[in-house]
Amino acid sequence: MATPHNQANRGEIAKTVLMPGDPLRAKWIAETFLTDPHCYNTTRNMLGYTGTYQGIPISVQGSGMGIPSIGIYSYELFTEYEVDRILRVGTAGGIHPSVQLRDIVLGQGACTDSNYAAQYHLPGTFAPIASFALLEQAAAAARAAKIPVHIGNLLSSDVFYAEQNTFPQWQRMGVLAVEMEAAGLYLNAARTGKQALCLATISDLPLTGAATSAEERQTTFRSMIQVALDTAVRAAQVNSY
Repeated sequence: MATPHNQANRGEIAKTVLMPGDPLRAKWIAETFLTDPHCYNTTRNMLGYTGTYQGIPISVQGSGMGIPSIGIYSYELFTEYEVDRILRVGTAGGIHPSVQLRDIVLGQGACTDSNYAAQYHLPGTFAPIASFALLEQAAAAARAAKIPVHIGNLLSSDVFYAEQNTFPQWQRMGVLAVEMEAAGLYLNAARTGKQALCLATISDLPLTGAATSAEERQTTFRSMIQVALDTAVRAAQVNSY
């Protein structure tokens, strides 16, 4: 039952998918953290793998950059491959003073400048939010692992090279960090009745120019992946009863 973007067969993708933007990072996650990972997709080089973590089937697949790309891949996972939950694991730029380099943010909600929700023809503005069950499980997993996290709003922007710097305005509204995918993922999850959560490692601070090195990002990324995988295990255990 391949789609135009995914060559996987039915049953090859687990109920829980970790989704980084970079397909090579999906490969690294699968080979570093999963037992017996099997590559199920190479179409468009958007690599996807399924293996196990603590005996629980887990898949990892790249999403590409931006809401249109994650919109395609997450929609197909939810609707064509019967995936129940997607955990986005990516990087973000910290814009709130409380957020520093290498911190981890759990996206409770995702503000956006995207027009993605217009397709639903809603009589108002929809607020894209994470699954509370996943958010609660991720917070518990982080506490258990003694990994500090921030919980709050993200900004999912369609623009990387902006004509105007609007981050100070979002900062005044308490937004913690900016990235490019969470709102689209949350909207797809809402529309399909599935679960989604974005976990983001702070790789840079756009308002000050500070940034992490590649080595620092990988070290902190490991902590975020641990939280995501432990969250996936907790979710699977809850849904097995």
